Amino acid sequence: MSRASAVQAQQDSLPWLIIICGCLVAALTFGPRSAMGFYQLPLLAEKGWDRTTFSLAMALQNLAWGFGTPIFGALADRYGTWRVLALSGIIYCAGLVMMATATSPGMLHLGGGIMVGLGIASGSFGIVLAAFARNVAPERRSFVFGLGTAAGSAGMFLFAPLSQGLIEAYGWYQSLLIMAGMMLLLPFIAIPLRGNSKSGLAQQAVYEQTMGAALKEALGHRSYNLLVAGFFVCGFQVAFITAHFPAYIADLGIDARYAVLALALIGFFNIIGSLSAGVIAQRYSKPHFLAWIYFGRSVLVTAFLLLPQTPVSVIVFAVLMGLLWLSTVPPTNGLVAIMFGTRHLGLLGGIAFFSHQIGSFLGVWLGGYLYDRIGSYDPVWWLGVVLGLFAAVMHLPIREKPVERPALAAAE
Repeated sequence: MSRASAVQAQQDSLPWLIIICGCLVAALTFGPRSAMGFYQLPLLAEKGWDRTTFSLAMALQNLAWGFGTPIFGALADRYGTWRVLALSGIIYCAGLVMMATATSPGMLHLGGGIMVGLGIASGSFGIVLAAFARNVAPERRSFVFGLGTAAGSAGMFLFAPLSQGLIEAYGWYQSLLIMAGMMLLLPFIAIPLRGNSKSGLAQQAVYEQTMGAALKEALGHRSYNLLVAGFFVCGFQVAFITAHFPAYIADLGIDARYAVLALALIGFFNIIGSLSAGVIAQRYSKPHFLAWIYFGRSVLVTAFLLLPQTPVSVIVFAVLMGLLWLSTVPPTNGLVAIMFGTRHLGLLGGIAFFSHQIGSFLGVWLGGYLYDRIGSYDPVWWLGVVLGLFAAVMHLPIREKPVERPALAAAE
């Protein structure tokens, strides 16, 4: 077989072992953090703390997740994906243990907030999807990005009933310790991702530049900055719902089992939405697709707030929101890869995700803060609607094309 034929065969096939293990990592890291809302009321009832205390812990978790993602992404770009994913399991486990054993708000903020956030960051979508991008031809990337994102959704689908079941069977304390033990599986599941940075596809057409040069290029690129700004809104919307929806449902007087069912349905239909987003983003304009997603979220939340809120409306809202939940991730990461290539994708995708997590911090913290002050989540719901419309407009001018590199063109 000629070298050209071998390269073509590698491009046409998919590295399924890497993809499957990366998907398992995404499911395992995303699952527990998506179930944190179920721990709010039982933990606070036992400790005597208010919702602002718990909300600040979850807000710090999102902020640490976002802050750590570009750092761990850069480390994975340089030293390999497996080392970073193995570290994720250790940090994540330690954070959940500290959250379970917290005797003060400070311990809760450090363990359940910062340490769990760093554990998620070192095993996040950005790390896994960057590994996928280095092993998959450009024309297949949006599809495998959809698979990775759907796997995170599957984690949410599985851990919503699992965490609630563990809380009911063993209590919130033992439940957190069980999930901490699960995180120690990460270094073993991630073993097939050890050598991905040296694969043939990873070495093809790589534009060599320093980390500083990559950052300067990206931060001076208008389309990238618009994409980063829009991703802030995604974080604000989904983190607020993840952290506060169970409590919101309880405040409405709706049975708690509907909150479990709602988050499980968001996770399940997010699988469908993420896979569909991967296919759609491969075929159509990614910026326009993102604009429609944000617009759709705003319309959906508006309808949910204005129509009678019943168990049926909660279920319908969960199904539709699930379709839009993480469907932003495949086109967003796909755009970053198109603009700048894969050499520093962990770093540049991480910067975009940091913006996402700043939005998450504000959504989670503001929800708890305003609830303790005025007794309602409504202002944050409506702020999310306005921000969604803003994000839809922000994505329209984004150009889906590689950044111009005159020096590279001259060298060729």
